[in-house]
Amino acid sequence: MQFLTRHNLKHFDKMRCLRKRSAVSFLGILVVCLLFMNLYIEDGYVLEGDKQLIRETATHQLNPERYAPNFKDLSNFSGSINISYRYLAGTPLPRKRYLTIGLSSVKRKKGNYLLETIKSIFEQSSYEELKEIAVVVQLADFDSAWCEGMVQDISQKFAHHIIAGRLIVIHVPEDYYPVLDGLKRNYNDPEDRVKFRSKQNVDYAFLLNFCANLSDYYVMLEDDVRCSKNFLTAVKKVITSREGSYWVTLEFSKLGYIGKLYHSHDLPRLAHFLLMFYQEMPCDWLLIHFRGLLAQKEVIRFKPSLFQHMGYYSSYKGAENKLKDDDFEEESFDIPDNPPANLHTNMNVFENYEASKAYSSIDEYFWGKAPSTGDFYGIVFEKPIKISKIKVITGTEDRQNDILHHGALEVGEKIVGSKKGRQCTTYLRLGEFKNGNFEITDVEHKVLFDINCMRILVTKSQKEWLIIRSISVWTSQTPNQ
Repeated sequence: MQFLTRHNLKHFDKMRCLRKRSAVSFLGILVVCLLFMNLYIEDGYVLEGDKQLIRETATHQLNPERYAPNFKDLSNFSGSINISYRYLAGTPLPRKRYLTIGLSSVKRKKGNYLLETIKSIFEQSSYEELKEIAVVVQLADFDSAWCEGMVQDISQKFAHHIIAGRLIVIHVPEDYYPVLDGLKRNYNDPEDRVKFRSKQNVDYAFLLNFCANLSDYYVMLEDDVRCSKNFLTAVKKVITSREGSYWVTLEFSKLGYIGKLYHSHDLPRLAHFLLMFYQEMPCDWLLIHFRGLLAQKEVIRFKPSLFQHMGYYSSYKGAENKLKDDDFEEESFDIPDNPPANLHTNMNVFENYEASKAYSSIDEYFWGKAPSTGDFYGIVFEKPIKISKIKVITGTEDRQNDILHHGALEVGEKIVGSKKGRQCTTYLRLGEFKNGNFEITDVEHKVLFDINCMRILVTKSQKEWLIIRSISVWTSQTPNQ
């Protein structure tokens, strides 16, 4: 079904006065209900906590008349939106990639950072990494002269990437956009601000729709971003470490719509979602609702951040925007592998600070009440592994005494027990904790067997509680099975 056009909008505006209020209200409720039901049914379950989120989202005053022409199209949230995209540079990808990086850009009154952003993406990637990425730039301004000028600059500076099939530049004609004037002024935003953020939602929806089948994963960047060295390798390690766990969005920056990673199969639904509520609120707020509706309650954000905001002037009216991500590290950093594992402890866990929160790059931690001699935190790897390096940090800046005062780290082999109660029969002690921390390198040269388990052992009781802030494991090679 064709996307909403201006002609259709005018037709429905004329018909609007003929509808009774009751019919309009019913249609609005039906649209919202179908949206939420579709999102839940496709995922197979509804979490109790998300019912509150549904109620909160549904309380926004939606305008069902604007969505009426799209009703049949939006009832199928897994299908793509019928848009005619213009290829300004590049051609359709000959093969599917691992990661697509999406950028949407408009003309700014002050400053232009798009070329620097594209340059950073390519310069911070190795030759091997470049084989696995595709960069899609959407020039979303209606000023054709500006678009033509930007295409010329991009084509001149990045010709070899375009030829290699790594860079595509696209544009969506203005005729495909819904009404952008006279929209509701939610949150008392000025009219021009409402128009700007509403159009931005549509821009992102069109970009997501285009990228849905290009790769396995998709990350959204803004057009004024600097990347860290080898960011793709870091992203791949994080994705691997999350195998077997459910997630909708992984975040690699805490700012705006920067560094938000999705499964590509979720992009059509996200595109439809942004279009449905394009005038309601800014895109980063809508993304919170989308994530919650797909049953990811908590933010999953990784540190250090892989992407940094570098623009000084906003794309909205050229206003100053000095926001910086203080967790960003530009130089290559040694992100751990943390292979899939089952985690368990016999310590008394405080509230929801469970064992899993220490074994990841997420800014969370395990917190247990005062441990006793013999208490442990155990890791049973899904497969035997070779380890090159181990690092464990306990305590936090604001709770510096909640460290492991007396403890040791051990690795084990020969697993026994059922799937839920597996443990190793033999352990080798690698060393003691010092000032609450433990770090060891060249493990593969000190341990001759393939490692099945790892555990943190409390060697002396303490009255202080214990925070395990992070457990990092680097692997050297896959052992022979």
